[in-house]
This record gives sequence, C-alpha cells and structure tokens, in this order.
Amino acid sequence: MTELIAKAKAGDAEMQFKLGMMYEVGDGVTQNYIEAVKWYLMAAELAYVQAQLQLGLMYDLGRGIPQNYVLAHMWYNIAGITSSAKAVRLRDMLAEHMSAEQIAEAQKLAKEWMAAHSPTQH
Repeated sequence: MTELIAKAKAGDAEMQFKLGMMYEVGDGVTQNYIEAVKWYLMAAELAYVQAQLQLGLMYDLGRGIPQNYVLAHMWYNIAGITSSAKAVRLRDMLAEHMSAEQIAEAQKLAKEWMAAHSPTQH
C-alpha cells in the first residue's frame, strides 16, 4: 500500500485511479468517497479515461461530493470523446434529466477542459 501511495503521489495516473477505486469500494481501506474523488480527480486531470468516467459517476450520484449533473455530464463527455462508450451512454442517459442550459454549460466546460489539457498546451 505504501508503494502504491508513493507512486500515486508521484503522479502515476493508473495508481491514482487504483487508489480511488480502493477508497470507493472499501478494498483494503475504509470506504471513503471523499478520498475516492480526490484520487479520481488527480488521475482525471492526467487524462486517465477510467478516472474521468468514475468522476462523472461520483458527481452523477453525489458520492463524496455534492451531486452535480453539469459536472457529471462534463466528465462523461470528456471520457466519451477520448474513447469510453460507457461514458457516452451514461452522458446521454443523464442528459434526459437536464435542461438545455445545463447541457450547454456541461459541453462548454468539457471543451474548455479539453483545450486546456490538449497535448499542444503542455
């Protein structure tokens, strides 16, 4: 566990995602949605698609953070753009419960995130 945490803190997105999963389900640690979100966000910021999907789910369900459909849609959109068919399905299902304004805001946020995290920005 110590090595996993060290790698995650050093910026290993896969290890950050694994820690997020461990905290989300309580695998080897006490279940803690707030910690799960923290690690998912770190990995998502490094463009780790599975973490982006899980972060969308956490916002969608309000686990460890206040429920926020706009941010859930944003993360589903980002994960879907890069390759996650599941994220696209979840985004589309969530959109059925959102206003046109909320969807537009989520799409705007996703575009801004993608622009800020594109390879040419680094």
